[in-house]
Amino acid sequence: MKLSCSRSTLLSGFQIIGSVISSRTPKEVLKCAKLEAADGKATLSGTDLEVSIRYDFEEVEVMVPGQILLSVHELVSILREAKTDSIEIELKKDEESEQDYILIQAGKSEFRLSVHDPSEFPAVETFNESNYFEIPIQSFREMIRRTVFATDPESTRYALGGVLFDVEDDKLTLAATDGRRLAMVESACSYQGEETYENNRPVIPAKAMSLIEKSLTGDEGNIQIAIRANDVIVKSGRSTIFGRLVEGRFPKYRDVIPPEPTHSIDLEVGTFFAAVRQAQIVTDVETRGVDFIFSSGLLTLKSVAASVGESKVEIPIPFEGEEIVITFDVRYLADFLKALDSAAHIQLQLIDSDSAAVLKTDDGYTYVIMPLSQAR
Repeated sequence: MKLSCSRSTLLSGFQIIGSVISSRTPKEVLKCAKLEAADGKATLSGTDLEVSIRYDFEEVEVMVPGQILLSVHELVSILREAKTDSIEIELKKDEESEQDYILIQAGKSEFRLSVHDPSEFPAVETFNESNYFEIPIQSFREMIRRTVFATDPESTRYALGGVLFDVEDDKLTLAATDGRRLAMVESACSYQGEETYENNRPVIPAKAMSLIEKSLTGDEGNIQIAIRANDVIVKSGRSTIFGRLVEGRFPKYRDVIPPEPTHSIDLEVGTFFAAVRQAQIVTDVETRGVDFIFSSGLLTLKSVAASVGESKVEIPIPFEGEEIVITFDVRYLADFLKALDSAAHIQLQLIDSDSAAVLKTDDGYTYVIMPLSQAR
């Protein structure tokens, strides 16, 4: 095999592929990406056996078609350091040892890499589905950013290691929870296909969702998502992503949302987030809790950590009524706020000191956070 390719295009592909590669795998072949080239096109593939990705590109000149395996770590390092616009990759044979090797030329720099057998690389699926959902790329990217952080990949309780994909009519809801908070976001979607979709409320692994987000480029066009019995396959632009669905049952997430609140407080994201970040400074591993004291016209954030010190942060808020003191893990509030534009406004809904708080935006995003005394 021999080809010449744009360095930036190849680097983008290897960086995306690198998101699925596990450095801890004992199998050397799984630390590699498979590069296939023919007819003026090339494809990079990577997998950890649970999540897989194909990345197609045409900015390539194929002199000799073929396929090889390339170490992702080494290739990303070479491509980052190279100063040329194009890279040449060739499979060659050493005349003395008669051993194959991979020659990479980047301007005046030259690298010889060892060879792995491409036949040992697991097959990575292509998107050939006739029944799938279509969702605008910009909307789906935002939905992932607003939910995936609330998953619990280490959980053996329920199916908390992924994001719920829940479709009713033309509305898609993504939901994620780790038992301490719930992130839920809604958006319009459309279904293409003749077979009726049976909503079994599948859960897509957090790793696959993060990979989908990284692979989405630009704001135009739609992403295609096909939900199958045990897996999901996604097509967007250059990328095709495959993931096995998370086994187990997702909690009845809508039951977690409290009833009508006693108070609904309008807050600017930037101002509130700044106060949360300041309060977070004086916390430690053992003391994550910050007291949120809601009093007439004022929100006071107080934190005390024996190994650090104390802090008090105040911001004016439109609140009237009896004082409410509620303790939150500020990391969970920060996760929610960093997913929003600083100029946006949210509604913080409270019932009392012992009940979960609800934070809502005006574009279908709901976040529920338990007080520390109530979290599981």
